[in-house]
Amino acid sequence: MATSYDVRVHELYVYRGTRATTYHVRWAVAGRRWKETFQVKALAASFRADLQSAAGRGEAFDTGTGRPVSMARPVLRVSWYEFAVGYVDMKWPRGAATYRRTIAEALTAVTPVMLRPSGSRPDAKCIRSALTWAFNTQRREDPARPASVTATLRWIERNSLPLSQVGRPEVARALLAAATSRLDGRPAARTVARQRRMLLLNALNYAVEQGLLPVNPVQGIKWAAPKPSRVIDRRRVANPVQARTLLWAVAQVQRSGPRLAACFACMYFAALRPEEAVELRAANLTLPAPRWDQGRGELVYGWGELYVERAAPHAGSAWTDSGRPRDDRQLKHREVGEGRRVPCPPELTRTLTDHIDRFGTAEDGQLFRGDRGGPVPLITWHRVWSAARRATFTPEVLATPLAGRPYDLRHAAVSTWLTGGVDPATVAEWAGHSVAVLLEVYAKCLDGTDAIARRQVQAALGHRPG
Repeated sequence: MATSYDVRVHELYVYRGTRATTYHVRWAVAGRRWKETFQVKALAASFRADLQSAAGRGEAFDTGTGRPVSMARPVLRVSWYEFAVGYVDMKWPRGAATYRRTIAEALTAVTPVMLRPSGSRPDAKCIRSALTWAFNTQRREDPARPASVTATLRWIERNSLPLSQVGRPEVARALLAAATSRLDGRPAARTVARQRRMLLLNALNYAVEQGLLPVNPVQGIKWAAPKPSRVIDRRRVANPVQARTLLWAVAQVQRSGPRLAACFACMYFAALRPEEAVELRAANLTLPAPRWDQGRGELVYGWGELYVERAAPHAGSAWTDSGRPRDDRQLKHREVGEGRRVPCPPELTRTLTDHIDRFGTAEDGQLFRGDRGGPVPLITWHRVWSAARRATFTPEVLATPLAGRPYDLRHAAVSTWLTGGVDPATVAEWAGHSVAVLLEVYAKCLDGTDAIARRQVQAALGHRPG
C-alpha cells in the first residue's frame, strides 16, 4: 500500500441545486484530489473532521483510496470476489428464487471490472459461466461442478482486486457502466438498468454497513435511466378475433396444446399473469353449472369467479429451495395470504369446465399439468405458443410483435376491458395493479380499433365510408 503524509483538507463546499442541496468534502493526498458528496451537512462535517484529525495526528494516508490508513486497512483485507460471495450468502435465505437469480446476474455483470488484467485470463464467456456458480449459494460447492468452472473460479479468486479499489472514481464509474449496459456495450433496457443499479447500490451500502467501505462511491455518481417509457408496444395487443383464433390454434398443437389451451385462456379472459394461471386449482374456481337453453338447443354457461392467491414464477431449479423450476410465492406486490377475485366470463367458464371434464385435476386440485402428470416445462409453453402463432398468422404478420409472447394475452385482456368501458379502478383491481400503473402501462388500443375510429371521424365530417 503506497502512503503519503502530504495531505490538505479543504473547506466544506455547499452546492445548492434546483432540486437539492449537497455538501462536498474535498481534500488532496500527494497532490491527487479527492471528493465525497453527502446529502446531510452533519455527515459531511463529521467525515471532514475525521480526515482533519487523522492528518493532525500525523497519520499516513493511502494514495490509492485517499483515506487515512486507519480507515483503509480493514478494506484491504477483503477482495471484491470475497465480498460479493458474502453478499449473495447474506441475501439468499430470505430472497425469492427470481430475486436470487437477479442478484447473481447483476454481480456477474460488474465483477469483470474488478479483475486484474492477466495473460492467463479466461475468456469473458467462461468467467460469466463460472460466476453463475459462485453467486449461487446452494450450487457453489456442488461436487458436480465442472472442472473448468473450478479452475476459472480459482483464477478469479487470485486476480480479484481489493474492495477498496471501488473508492477510486474511475472504478466506481466503470462498475455503474457495467451494471447498466448489455454485453455489447449498449445501454440495457430501462427496467434492467434501474434494477441492476439498485442492486449495485444495495451491495455497496452493505459494504459500508459492515465497515468495509467508508462511503458508497456509486451513490454520488449522477445517472439517468434510459428514456423509453413503460408503455406496452400497441403492436403486441391482439384484438378479440385474433386472440380467439390463437387460443383455438393452441388447442390443436400436439401433444401438449390441448392441456394448455385453458391456461392460455385464463391469461386472456381473466388477465392472469402466466405464473398465476399455472397455479390455479379447483378450489380457486367458482363455476356455475351450465343450463340447457331450449330455444337455442344448447348448453348455456354463466359468469363465474376466479380467486387468485398464489403464483409460481419460473426461476430455474438452481435458484429455488425446492429444486423445482418454479418458485411457490405470494401474488406480486401482495402480502402472503392476500389474494384477489377476478370475474370469469361465460366463455372462460365453458373452457375451464370442458378442461376439467376432459383432463381432471391433480391430487392437490391443480388444473394444468403435462402429459405425465408433472409440471409443464417452460420450453413446452414457448414451443406450443410459437406453433400456434405460425398456424394463425401470415408470414408478414408473424414477423411483427403481435401476440409475440403469452404475456401479451394479459395486455390484450386489460385493453379489452378498458375499451369496453369498464371503470379503470375496477380493471386495476381485477388485474392486480394500481390505477396509476394501469393507465401508464396497459391502457392500449386494440389492434384494428384505429380503423373504426377513422370511419367515425369520416362520418362526423360528412363523408361516406370508402
